[in-house]
Amino acid sequence: MSNEPANTYEHEALVADQGVLVGYPVSRTGAGPLVLEAGARLRSGTVLYDGSTIGQRLQTGHGVVIREGCEIGEDVSVWSNSVIDYGCRIGNRVKIHCNCYVAQYSEFEDDVFLAPGVTIANDLYPGNSRSAELMAGPRIGAGAQIGVNVTILPFVRIGAGALIGAGSVVARDIPAAVVAFGNPAVPRRSVAELPDIDARVVMDTMSASPYQLADGSAGKGALP
Repeated sequence: MSNEPANTYEHEALVADQGVLVGYPVSRTGAGPLVLEAGARLRSGTVLYDGSTIGQRLQTGHGVVIREGCEIGEDVSVWSNSVIDYGCRIGNRVKIHCNCYVAQYSEFEDDVFLAPGVTIANDLYPGNSRSAELMAGPRIGAGAQIGVNVTILPFVRIGAGALIGAGSVVARDIPAAVVAFGNPAVPRRSVAELPDIDARVVMDTMSASPYQLADGSAGKGALP
């Protein structure tokens, strides 16, 4: 028996549920047709606009929107209710979790990860006409990991391999290979200095959440 849901459309280039729109028409001038390479798996509610180029093996959750003018690499995953706005450049093997918003003119290098609820901005002074002309999202370096509910403000550069802690607001550049968190997010230590995770957790065999912090809390002033 197939593992695919009922009412799934299969084609050499893609597998798509009912309710998927591939090649949604755009009003912007100069937008050509959507280029979607082979191996895509598109779940219900996905909308892919014309005018973007998407590499092989795209995976989407439900309710995903990818706007026009985007360049998206291979083996990219975009999970439920996330939006990639127009004019973005997304590298290979990027993973964008649920409920994320990627603003226009953002760039992610290869292997970037966005945890659920990441929000990206691209307009430094909303309502200001000159700010609208200079609209640009961040550039996030290869392998950077962005934690749950992080907000990233316009023009920011996040270095390769950086780790941004949950709930942070990234308002200034973050160097490569550091752990940064807070509002505003600032570097706290290098990724290489993170303690071994096995020293921080113990098993909880009675819970569906099978591990808990070894000391019951992060500790006052403790760093991740």
